Amino acid sequence: MTVVFLVRHGAHDLLGHTMAGRMPGVALNQRGRAQAQAIAARLCEERLVAVHTSPSQRARETAMPLAEAVGLPAVVDEAFDEIDIGRWTGMGFAALDGDSDWQRWNAVRGQARCPGGESFAEVQTRVARGLEAIGDLHPEAAVAIVSHADAIKAMLMFFLGLPLDFHGRFDIDPGSISTAVYGSWGAKVLRMNEGVAA
Repeated sequence: MTVVFLVRHGAHDLLGHTMAGRMPGVALNQRGRAQAQAIAARLCEERLVAVHTSPSQRARETAMPLAEAVGLPAVVDEAFDEIDIGRWTGMGFAALDGDSDWQRWNAVRGQARCPGGESFAEVQTRVARGLEAIGDLHPEAAVAIVSHADAIKAMLMFFLGLPLDFHGRFDIDPGSISTAVYGSWGAKVLRMNEGVAA
């Protein structure tokens, strides 16, 4: 079986008020850098054989201390990129309050699409393919994947067989780790949203 540690990137200054999406140059702040170090300390004894990361700067900055701690490269993997939020990229949450597309996105995530971007179903399809590829490469090993809240939710919901509209029923916090195992027999989620001291 493949063990995957699904790591959400650490904190950055846009959290809580701006839709960062795939904006370039969104770096970890001081708290995020401390979270990245804590993640490395938590996972360095897990006998990882690979560290995969979203292409985003904040994910790569989170992955680097872990990759260095375990002596592996941080493999940039577009399968685990942030959701493409299209025209919402860089918008503040306050500005989105009256947007009917935004309201639909949050009400029926399984059917809605980000304007000019991805649907949640498309995100789940690409992360599932990425997980399949990792399972094929590392069928009896442990791998860390540094990604984003929606991508990690999509992976966990894939493992659990949950409808996409249930996306709001659990949280994936910055700097958190969720753990799952999977193989030809199916999948099992062991832990969700495990916090690390930072």
